[in-house]
Amino acid sequence: MSVPTHDETTTAESGWRRFWNRGGWWRALLATAVYLAIFIGVSYAATSVFAPFIDMKNFFESPSTIFFSLALPILIMGVLTLLFVLSLGWQKEIFGRQSPRGGWWMWIAVALVIIPIALRAVATNWSGYTVHVVLTLLFLGLSIGFAEELITRGVAVNILRRGGHSERVVFVLSSALFALIHSANIIGGQSPLVVVTTVVYAFGFGAMMWLSMKVTGSIIWAMLLHAATDPTTILATGGIDAHGNTAGDPTLLAIGGLFNIAYIAFALLAILLVKGRAREKRVAS
Repeated sequence: MSVPTHDETTTAESGWRRFWNRGGWWRALLATAVYLAIFIGVSYAATSVFAPFIDMKNFFESPSTIFFSLALPILIMGVLTLLFVLSLGWQKEIFGRQSPRGGWWMWIAVALVIIPIALRAVATNWSGYTVHVVLTLLFLGLSIGFAEELITRGVAVNILRRGGHSERVVFVLSSALFALIHSANIIGGQSPLVVVTTVVYAFGFGAMMWLSMKVTGSIIWAMLLHAATDPTTILATGGIDAHGNTAGDPTLLAIGGLFNIAYIAFALLAILLVKGRAREKRVAS
């Protein structure tokens, strides 16, 4: 077997970067679809390999169940996505300062995310969980925030911008791709109605994350807001996409639930308000 020469290796690397640097909506869709496909495979492998440590009947009594069934697969996806970013040299564009920053009205999105987080924290029946379960769920939140924001608000947004799309198109398509990721819940046995509801909610929440990233100037803040959303939701409701035996104060949870509708409404309004173009179309030579 012949060994590639330095020139051949350089050409292959530049070809890899040249493909993704051209950008465009279909490349953003491709990257997201590959992410989703790998995630499904990793999740299946993790639950199979670590089956002895997983007890879905007593989910909130077993930190190992939370870690191996949920946190580990999404953590692996975060690492793989980061390696993808590093292979393209996009780390400064994705983790650096957003330019230009968004308008003042985008701070409304930040408030719409923070308020229900606070409500859920107050509503949570903390006595229903052990410290280890709470810490594992917080780790799960960090893993979700990092991985899902990196692929959608990081990779997908950068690809769309490199394709020369307007910020309005970037806003809508990246939010739609975030919603697409959550359509995979149907594979886990959820009813079509629950999946559709989750997808619609995910579009609205994804829009809030894009606006948060835009107005704060950094994807890090979107990652942290996202990281706080999932675990506080699980802890407050006592379940995943459902209410469980450890659900907290129903009144506060009902108020917090109204923000899910607010996300969608504000996302639709934002479509009319988002303007501009982050950069001209760039094609690597």
